[in-house]
Amino acid sequence: MKKYSLLFLTLPLIFGSCSQKDQEAIVRSPELTNQVEFGLTEAGVPYYRVLHNGEVVLDTSALGFELVGQPPLRSGFEITGWQTGSEDETWEMPWGEQREVRNRYNEMLFTLKETKAPGRELKIRFRAFEDGIGFRYEFPAWEGTDSLKIQDEQTEFRLTGDHTAWWIPGDWDIYEHRYNTTRVSGIDAISKRDNEDLAATYIPVNAVNTPVTLRTDEGLHLAFHEADLTDYAGMTLKVDPESLTLTSGLVGSDRHGYKVSRKLPFHTPWRTVQIGDRAGDLIESRLIENLNEPNKLGDIPWFTPMKYVGIWWEMHLGLSTWDMEATQDMNTFSTLGNEQTSSKHGATTENTKKYIDFAAENGFGGVLVEGWNTGWDHWIGFEDREGVFDFVTPYADFDIAEVNRYAREKGVEMIMHHETSAAPRTYEQQMEAAYELMQEYGMHTVKTGYVGKIIPKGEYHHGQWMVNHYRKVLETAAGYQVAINAHEPIKATGLRRTYPNAIAREGLRGQEFNAWATDGGNPPEHLPIVAFTRMLAGPIDFTPGVFDIALPTRANNQVNTTLAQQLALYVVIYSPVQMACDLPENYAGQPALQFIRDVGVDWEQSRVLDGEVGDFVAIAREERGTGNWFVGGITDENERELTVDFGFLEPGKTYRARIYRDAADAHYRDNPTALAIEEAEITAETTRTFHLAPGGGFAISLMTD
Repeated sequence: MKKYSLLFLTLPLIFGSCSQKDQEAIVRSPELTNQVEFGLTEAGVPYYRVLHNGEVVLDTSALGFELVGQPPLRSGFEITGWQTGSEDETWEMPWGEQREVRNRYNEMLFTLKETKAPGRELKIRFRAFEDGIGFRYEFPAWEGTDSLKIQDEQTEFRLTGDHTAWWIPGDWDIYEHRYNTTRVSGIDAISKRDNEDLAATYIPVNAVNTPVTLRTDEGLHLAFHEADLTDYAGMTLKVDPESLTLTSGLVGSDRHGYKVSRKLPFHTPWRTVQIGDRAGDLIESRLIENLNEPNKLGDIPWFTPMKYVGIWWEMHLGLSTWDMEATQDMNTFSTLGNEQTSSKHGATTENTKKYIDFAAENGFGGVLVEGWNTGWDHWIGFEDREGVFDFVTPYADFDIAEVNRYAREKGVEMIMHHETSAAPRTYEQQMEAAYELMQEYGMHTVKTGYVGKIIPKGEYHHGQWMVNHYRKVLETAAGYQVAINAHEPIKATGLRRTYPNAIAREGLRGQEFNAWATDGGNPPEHLPIVAFTRMLAGPIDFTPGVFDIALPTRANNQVNTTLAQQLALYVVIYSPVQMACDLPENYAGQPALQFIRDVGVDWEQSRVLDGEVGDFVAIAREERGTGNWFVGGITDENERELTVDFGFLEPGKTYRARIYRDAADAHYRDNPTALAIEEAEITAETTRTFHLAPGGGFAISLMTD
């Protein structure tokens, strides 16, 4: 192979020469933990390798593109220029897992040019951090060409072994699949087609969605994802089980003969590899956010992280309906093979006031109401869903003015809900009027939804057209001081740094699957996997807090956790909006509710104390502004002992601890609500071992006052 040399070491920078005769081009992270080697083959194919502490973790991997109407952009290059750079800054999250984030890297931008006609240029920028690497393609202006169409991207990630992988299939429409644990060679996405529990699904090839997490036999952890997904198609990773190579596969559109159409010049999203010696390093990494542009909105005092309740879970339990007409054959549960037990509309003024009272009594900041607006009788299962929903007109039994007046009187904020039924053009036509209505009533948070197959036909949730729609919603909402909690979304790629009104999203198999999925719900290993996969992308609106775990209205389903684990999820699964999702009556007289009242939602810092992907995880977080700490630990179907060293606490202080843990006879299936609560004094010198029941956990509040 022919390589080009530029030795890029630590600050101060030390450079060698760069010429056709040199042998290496290296970008190293500031502390030399990670290294990227870049070069060209004899055929002029660009490639890279990645090393961690001197060991190769990604072997020689090619880079390039398949274009429409032009020759491929993959070979025949020479390096015609390069630029170096570095950054060491600290920026502040308006809300998040930690207040201050250090963004520190070294970078190199290579300019490539074809040696033969048409002589097109391509730039590739690499950044090396201590927690991983990122790179992106940058297309300059081309003479005689003002735009290009990309058929697919040919970015390779060539693995060094048959690693253990935690993955969901590369579905173009949905991320709500169960996670699978196999070797890379055993990934079989095609077998996950035709899932009857999913409202929309399309898996064209053997690929996985990102983030996907791998562990080598030596114990090194790798997570592959992307950052700053802007005006581009979402990336899946196609799997070659023989060569153990992952290759970018962009989500397409049946309406067009390309995956991406862009005007020149432009750059792609970052392709990212987070690298951790321990599993917890992946959760603590802020690489994805650091690869996004700085905050464009400035301070957003109109959004405050909160806990909320709402009219939602009762519909999933079959106790009420979204629609006022009670046409249950049109509802989600009928579509998924389940039945309602009631035809009572849930989103009434009277019922909403009950939730407002409960929120006010328990210090929760918001109330979500689903099914408040017209259109729910004709939303799922219909081909013609354009114009079905009206985002400003309430049902006759929901007095939106009275509900908001009552909420303000109680010091509670109403959370708007906009289900689009995957008809985004209808939503775009009404969006500004809907946000004006929210502004009128002082509502600053909306949960959006996109259940079903996208209209127009031929588009998919994760293609370029929908990526641009999700961004339009985010930017438009910001102008009305509205924060977005998106369900059935495009994946999170760190844009919350740039647009901090992107507060949360679903993008995984959520709590509701426990209520009605035909496969019995989420298995106990689900959340110990999610913490090391989906959560690496960004905040999750998982909706924890089920206390009535047996789900008596669902004979074939239950929640596959203990009550202690439901509490622990408020710490383990991060979101600035955390729902107490169960019915108010199921919390009545429950001492465990005190933890949900106490637990924070906005953090000064976060520490992963211990964990292994798919097995268990324990996380400690310090609440902003109070100095209080909260700890959560969860396990899979296996019981285990987990030792917590409280050395993260401030030295010299004694904390009042309330510990919520599995009782001795607890079990997620046989005795899920068996809970022990105790109080203790804990200091930074304390070490304590906890027993976690199968599917269990523990939650600890550590108060300073």
